[in-house]
Amino acid sequence: MSLLSDYTEQLLSLAPSGCYIGLRVGFSFPAEELNKLPDDWVEFYTANGLVVHDPVMKWVYANHGFVRWSEIGLDDPRGVLESAARFGLRYGVVASITAPGEQGKRSYGNFMRSDREFQVEEIEALHDILQRLHDAGAQQLALTNAEIEALTLQSQGLRLKQIAGELDISISAVKARLANAKRKLGAQTPSHAASIARTRGLL
Repeated sequence: MSLLSDYTEQLLSLAPSGCYIGLRVGFSFPAEELNKLPDDWVEFYTANGLVVHDPVMKWVYANHGFVRWSEIGLDDPRGVLESAARFGLRYGVVASITAPGEQGKRSYGNFMRSDREFQVEEIEALHDILQRLHDAGAQQLALTNAEIEALTLQSQGLRLKQIAGELDISISAVKARLANAKRKLGAQTPSHAASIARTRGLL
């Protein structure tokens, strides 16, 4: 079970109007996400293509740390935050986390309330949860060099016997490496694992 689900209740107690977390976002897609935003807001946001105009998202990709929406200080010509308020998302805080040597992998969280600004203690708790989730994902998804070698050869169309010959190891050792990579990446097959690894820049 995803670690995200372990924190869902706590996240929603801190951000009762909704939240979105994207973990270890690569070029465009997160490795894992939690979307607890109101359906009507998601529909409006998507239908109007607001992601490219959203000052919150602009802040995410230019900063790390955390900030209240009211303190972002970026232009909002499309009135994204004003629209959010009409959907009951009047107050928000956003957090963005990166770590050195992770090939641009970023995790971020966007948290909302309808009643008041987030308190400092709440913001720190949300940031702490996001940091734990980011760090746990980094450990879980860390493939060994041996697993990357086996996945790379498998993705080139080599069969188990050929991979074993190329790496000078037994077929059972190849199977073990591919199985470990598959488990770490949450893949159904070795081919699926290779595809995920390539998407995440691991191969």
